[in-house]
Amino acid sequence: MAICFSSAVKPANHFTVFFNPAPKKPIFKCSCSLPTVTTTEPEPVFTSVKTFAPATVANLGPGFDFLGCAVDGLGDYVSLKVDPSVHPGEVSISEVIGASKLSKNPLWNCAGIAAISAMKMLGVRSVGLSLSLEKGLPLGSGLGSSAASAAAAAVAVNEMFGSKLLPDELVLAGLESEAKVSGYHADNIAPAIMGGFVLIRSYEPLDLMRLNFPEKKQLLFVLVTPEFEAPTKKMRAALPAEVGMPHHIWNCSQAGALVAAVLNGDPVGLGKALSSDKIVEPKRAPLIPGMEAVKKVAVEAGAYGCTISGAGPTAVAVVDNEEKGKVIGEKMVEAFWKEGNLKAVSMVKRLDRVGARLVGSVPAPR
Repeated sequence: MAICFSSAVKPANHFTVFFNPAPKKPIFKCSCSLPTVTTTEPEPVFTSVKTFAPATVANLGPGFDFLGCAVDGLGDYVSLKVDPSVHPGEVSISEVIGASKLSKNPLWNCAGIAAISAMKMLGVRSVGLSLSLEKGLPLGSGLGSSAASAAAAAVAVNEMFGSKLLPDELVLAGLESEAKVSGYHADNIAPAIMGGFVLIRSYEPLDLMRLNFPEKKQLLFVLVTPEFEAPTKKMRAALPAEVGMPHHIWNCSQAGALVAAVLNGDPVGLGKALSSDKIVEPKRAPLIPGMEAVKKVAVEAGAYGCTISGAGPTAVAVVDNEEKGKVIGEKMVEAFWKEGNLKAVSMVKRLDRVGARLVGSVPAPR
């Protein structure tokens, strides 16, 4: 992102922030992409593993491409096993459950790309792996579906070979997948792997900051997903090519307020900041039938704030009481139907503080 102005005589409020909403190539290229982190090839410590990676809410209003968080109870599973029938150093996808549209070609599948990237980073050349992907997240939902697949796959490979990759290295492996699917942005893949809230401070070099929401404080997300697909690439193409300095300043201040609210365990302040985006949401909301009415209804019903989750179409509202969240969710569902003619489902979920993790394994024979 660059800040420029066209004339030396113009005052500060004529400054413009330029960015390319739909680049042909990634805006950022991490200089430390896919380093080999092992000096000797590791041996598998398991014959098979099963991993889970959670759904994520990216952007969080004003944090476009640099803020995101993980959501408990929703996500994808990956089962991975050593397979002698697979060529050494390669990955085969045996099945994809829950998403018939996804390719089994590992070079065109989020899980496959991330798994291959993790194997390269580990220097695995003598073992072939077979992967099974179980989709728990709908495609194009705004809940980090591609990131969940990538995170689960990268972590599965890492666990298989003794957990030698650090979280930021796993994020790099996942970013290889995200770059080919929806763009080089880490606000889904980073929280999917690390859990909690994550701030992407820099892409080159990759610099991630985990933001800890106090465990004793209540925070819940009301997630309402309509029957409407909003592909990330299409929604990114709707973004403005130029942003005026006043809106840039406003969004920066709201992103700062959101980070402060997270660290202070303040759901009210978090919701207020989350609702205050003046750059991205105003362009995307009209593309999702009923979204503007849904946001209004959520706040009127008592939510502390509401915005689009990622690229949409899921709407996310912030509350600190589960029963209250259920009532708000019902009203948001009604608004999607009444104003957008879209059926929708709602759920109330907590913050996932763990991220992608091992949920099952079979040790390798000694």
